[in-house]
Amino acid sequence: MEDVIIIGAGISGLATAYFLRKQGWSPLLLEAGAKPGGKLQSRQEEGYLRDMGPNSLLLKGQIVPEWLRELRLEEDIVEANPLAKRRYILNRHRQPVALGPSVLFGGNLLSWRGRLRLLGEPFRAPRRVQDGEESVADFVRRRLGDEALTWLVDPFVSGVFAGNPTRLSVQATLPRLVALEQDGGSLLRGALRARKRKTPDTPKTRLISFREGLQVLPLRVASTLGAALRCNTPVDQLGNSDGIWQVSSGSQTWQSKRLILALPAGAAAKLLAPTDAALAHELDAIPYPAVGSLSIGFQRTQVEHPLDGFGMLIPRVMGLETLGVLFSSTLFPGRAPVDQVLLTAFIGGSQNDLAGRDDNDLLATVLREIGPLLGISGDPIFSRRQIWPKAIPQYEIGHLDRVRRIDALSARHPGLYFRANWREGVALGDCMEAACRFSQDTDWQH
Repeated sequence: MEDVIIIGAGISGLATAYFLRKQGWSPLLLEAGAKPGGKLQSRQEEGYLRDMGPNSLLLKGQIVPEWLRELRLEEDIVEANPLAKRRYILNRHRQPVALGPSVLFGGNLLSWRGRLRLLGEPFRAPRRVQDGEESVADFVRRRLGDEALTWLVDPFVSGVFAGNPTRLSVQATLPRLVALEQDGGSLLRGALRARKRKTPDTPKTRLISFREGLQVLPLRVASTLGAALRCNTPVDQLGNSDGIWQVSSGSQTWQSKRLILALPAGAAAKLLAPTDAALAHELDAIPYPAVGSLSIGFQRTQVEHPLDGFGMLIPRVMGLETLGVLFSSTLFPGRAPVDQVLLTAFIGGSQNDLAGRDDNDLLATVLREIGPLLGISGDPIFSRRQIWPKAIPQYEIGHLDRVRRIDALSARHPGLYFRANWREGVALGDCMEAACRFSQDTDWQH
C-alpha cells in the first residue's frame, strides 16, 4: 500500500511529490514518458539552446525562490537581459513599436481617441461583483476601450495564453486585474494601492531561466525523488474498491487511499471515464488548442531589427497567423553561437486552428510573415519545430463553475485529487505555488 500515488510528472506532479515528501509523505510518482517535465523540454543543437515549451520562469513571492534554493539551482540561474523590459507590438502600419509612454502620448499604436479613452480609465465606475462573470474582451472594453483591446490586450492574450479574449473569463484568466478594479475602484488606483503595500522586504520579481534551459528544473527535482519517480510507466487503468485506489500499468498494480492526477484534463478524463462518466465529461470539456513553437536561427547580419527586447506580439486584427516572436538570444545568454541570433515564433492557438498543417507549411508561413517585420533576408541557418497538439488549457467563460462541479463530483470519490495547470493558473510559478499550498493543507489527508 502506497502512501499516495501521483500520476503525471510534469511540473505540477513533480512539485506535488517534492512538497509532500517535505511533509513526511512517501509519494509514488508515475510518468508515461521517458523523462519527467512535460512541456518543459530543452535541447542543445548546433550551438543553439532552445526551449520547446515555456521559455522563461517569472519568480515572484517566496515559495518558488526558496524552492530553487533548496534544489541548489541558484548557481544555474541566468537572469533575463535588462532589455527584456522592452516589449514590441506590431502597429497598424506593420511596424514593431515598443510599449511604453509612447502608447499614451504618441501616435504609433493608438489613435488620439483611443489614448483619451485609455486615460479616462480611473474615472469609470467599477463593475459590481454580483453582476457575474465577464469575458476578458468585455472587461477591457468597459475599462480601457475598443482600441486597447485590439492593439494591446488581444495580442497579449493570444500570445501568452493562445486564447481568444471574447471567450476567456477575466475572473479565471486574469484574476489580478479584477482584484485591482475591486480594490481601488479602477485599475490605476488599484495598482497604486498595491504598490504602496509593498515593503522593502517584498521580494523583487525576476525573469529567469537556467544555463542549460528550463528542463534543468524538472530534471533536478527528479534527481531528488530518486526511486519514487518511475518513468516509462503509462497508467492504463484505474479502479476503486472499498476506498482503495488501484492503479495499473501493464502487469504492475499499486494501491493507495490517496490518488492525485497531475495530468491534462483530457488525459485525466480518459482514466476516470470507467469510474465516473459525469466527472470525465466535465474534465474533457476543457479546451486545449494546438500551438507550434518554431526555433529559427540566423546570422546576425541577416536581421535588420536590433532585437533589443523581449520579443514582438502581433495583433490578430493584422490577419497574420504568427502569434508572436521571442528574441531568444537577446533574452538569455548562450542561446545562439557567436554572431548568430535565435528567434522563437509561435503559431496556432484558439484563434488559428493548426489542423491539417504540416511542419514545413508552418515554418514557411512564419518566415513569410515575420521576415518583412524584422527585416530578415535570406533563409535561416537553423530551424526546429515543436507542435503541441494540446498546449494550454483555456479558462473560458464558465471555467470556474466547471472547476466547482469537478470538485463536487470528485468529492464522491474519497482520496481523489487533481493538481494541474487547468486549475489555479497556467504559469509555471502558479503550478509550483499551488503544489506547495496543497501539501500543507491538512484537509486532503483525510
